[in-house]
Amino acid sequence: MPRLLTGRLVLRGFAEADLDAYAAMQADPEVMRHLGVGPSAGRPRTREESWTGMAVLMGQWALKGYGMFTVEERATGRFLGRAGILHLAGWPEPELAYALARAAWGRGFATEACRAALDWAWTHVPAQRIVSFVKPGNIASERVAARLGAVREGPCELLGVPCDLWVHRRVPTALA
Repeated sequence: MPRLLTGRLVLRGFAEADLDAYAAMQADPEVMRHLGVGPSAGRPRTREESWTGMAVLMGQWALKGYGMFTVEERATGRFLGRAGILHLAGWPEPELAYALARAAWGRGFATEACRAALDWAWTHVPAQRIVSFVKPGNIASERVAARLGAVREGPCELLGVPCDLWVHRRVPTALA
């Protein structure tokens, strides 16, 4: 699994040692308010659900060769959340997604982590575009998508959950 470095962050694979911090993040109702699909949409997760979710995210790497990274603060090693390319069963196309612990909000970490994951994805994910499914009212995620150059295509549904579809397209360079 790749390890990505930014100015302030390390994006790496999940480890069992991440479970306590990951479960605490997923137990926070404010963090989970705009996350998830199906019957668990928008609700906090138990420690057991977080364990299962972490295993699913790790399994996507084995099945597809890309997935979600753990995001940690480079200077301290502190767990901040997750970011990367989500493409689970039923997902129509790869999604740039993230979730950060509330203590990490408002500091630009989401944009920094998602930019690193998206830059990596353009050379490792077999897709012409990568999307972000943003739930109505999730202004912070709309801002992250816009900062990354995504364009809002309009309303859609992801597994029955209303969302706005934001599309990230690879920007060709003279060398590409």
